[in-house]
Amino acid sequence: MKFPPSVLEEIKARLPVSAVVGKRVRLAKSGREWKGLSPFNAEKTPSFFVNDQKGSFFDFSSGKNGDIFKFVMETEGLSFPEAVEKLASEAGVALPKVTVEAQAQEERRKGLHEVVELAARFFEAELAGERGSAARRYLSGRGLEGDARKAFRIGYGPPDRFALRDHLAGRGVDAALMMETGLLVHGDEIAVPYDRFRDRIMFPIHDGRGRVVAFGGRAMSSEVAAKYLNSPETPLFHKGSLLFNHHNARKAAHDTGQVIVVEGYVDVIAMSLAGFPQTVAPLGTALTEDQLALLWRMADEPVICLDGDKAGRKAASRAIDIALPLLEPGKSLSFAALPDGQDPDDLARSGGKAAVAEVLGAARPLVDMLWTREVEAGPLDTPERRAAFERRLKEPLGQIRDEATRRHYRREMDERLAQLFASAAPARGERGAGGFQRSQGQRRGSGRGWQPAAPPWATGLLKASSQLAASKMMVRKRGEDTREAFILLALASHPDLIPRCADEIAELALDGPAAERFRQALLDAAMEEGFDAATLAERLAQPRVGEAQAALMAVTGPAERLKLVQSADPESVFDSIRQAVVLHHRARTLHSELKAAERALADEATEANFAWIKDVKARLETIEGTEAMSGD
Repeated sequence: MKFPPSVLEEIKARLPVSAVVGKRVRLAKSGREWKGLSPFNAEKTPSFFVNDQKGSFFDFSSGKNGDIFKFVMETEGLSFPEAVEKLASEAGVALPKVTVEAQAQEERRKGLHEVVELAARFFEAELAGERGSAARRYLSGRGLEGDARKAFRIGYGPPDRFALRDHLAGRGVDAALMMETGLLVHGDEIAVPYDRFRDRIMFPIHDGRGRVVAFGGRAMSSEVAAKYLNSPETPLFHKGSLLFNHHNARKAAHDTGQVIVVEGYVDVIAMSLAGFPQTVAPLGTALTEDQLALLWRMADEPVICLDGDKAGRKAASRAIDIALPLLEPGKSLSFAALPDGQDPDDLARSGGKAAVAEVLGAARPLVDMLWTREVEAGPLDTPERRAAFERRLKEPLGQIRDEATRRHYRREMDERLAQLFASAAPARGERGAGGFQRSQGQRRGSGRGWQPAAPPWATGLLKASSQLAASKMMVRKRGEDTREAFILLALASHPDLIPRCADEIAELALDGPAAERFRQALLDAAMEEGFDAATLAERLAQPRVGEAQAALMAVTGPAERLKLVQSADPESVFDSIRQAVVLHHRARTLHSELKAAERALADEATEANFAWIKDVKARLETIEGTEAMSGD
């Protein structure tokens, strides 16, 4: 039985070798590897090693080695198909039925890889040719000369609307394949599909096996709405699951025990040239859970090294929020602070390897960054502000799923709070947070000696108020969300606001299928040359986009519709959009925390966990009230 290579790669990506082997062999960390006693021979000194970065095991006593499939075959006596089926089940990967259609689909994937590779070669040739002279001058000004261009396969997409299309067509590539790989812009109302990447410096994006699967393009013109443009989602490319330069950085990360995360393509290249080839970057989005999993397979504590401006600090804050639920013993993040106004490219070119090493050496752990973020959020000069600070600080901790890690984080924050607020600490015998009675003589911060009263949930389950239970904050719709609908429809009604919000809207997590389709239409329109209201209207007139718009309009109320008329004040609408985006992020965070609180209560029925759930629901009601007032 033959399995598609893409399926086997997906299984291996989801199951580290140490996790599979660890079920049969007691492993101990040894540098950047794991070691244990051979499962194949009796021995007293460990000679069996596992390397998650390389995805393999090696047994010196028997000479056996291989990947997770080989290990299961050797230790459980299974055939290769049986091993694949077993591990696919553990990884949650659905195996395709071996049919003529499945085989044809895999062959089609091979064809798509060939098309993207042909495009990469075309862009490389264009950069070297006459039309690429301006792009070469720009790259030289950024310190990216011949060797760097060759190593990263940098290219140039010429300004002609059909240059790549005609080139590929001349080599027998069907237009349908060009569209499927995202190389052409197409749609119901576009009579002739045209090149997506025009007058842009091209950076090929590779998968973990080093194959080109997509592109990122930097506009040469400053008048283009989207400075950087990535390929759309395709059968080969899922931007939230890949990292730029991952295929090169894996070996370097294994050799150094470190992986560095920067913001952009040029930053990655500059860091690599400065002597840090273990550098990667997300692909135009905030760091995702899948990308974090890739990072942790390369190193236990990736270093987030983002720009020293407001946007960089905001990206670091988002990385904290993504990482918190996933933290576990030995897996975390650290953060390197760049000088204000500098990005990794600036630092690497101006100060070289020594300057970069100094910044990386001063990286701070995630717990410090979380503490600093909340301390700097506002003054602490009144009891109310200190109480708000304490709440802000402890809210994110509830998202940590690993119980031991969560416990240590809470203890760390309690100790820091005790030191910060030592002068305001309650006297002995007074009640502390959550209504617990502190026993006489109990040592502060020991975590024991707190005597809770009889919990109010002892006779039944905690229930939300009828008003909250019926609100859209508690009922997660499978259809469209009112807030998402307002954000997108408001932008459609005021096209001039789209460039101001494009990056934030592109990264917004959406629940509704119509919202997702409508968002993509807005972003596609914004990428058009000479984008204006007429361009947007043409894009929105497409049948499927029109259906999505109708679905979104159906869930908006009268208050929201008042802001959708074109005569509404644009700045007022902009403020409403920003407020809706903030509430959207806040609500999703609180829903995650509510789930964590419910799990904590189920695991440990304490008054503190009960109070935690009530507190989260109270904050959800507050958001509901805020949104209701904004719509009056």
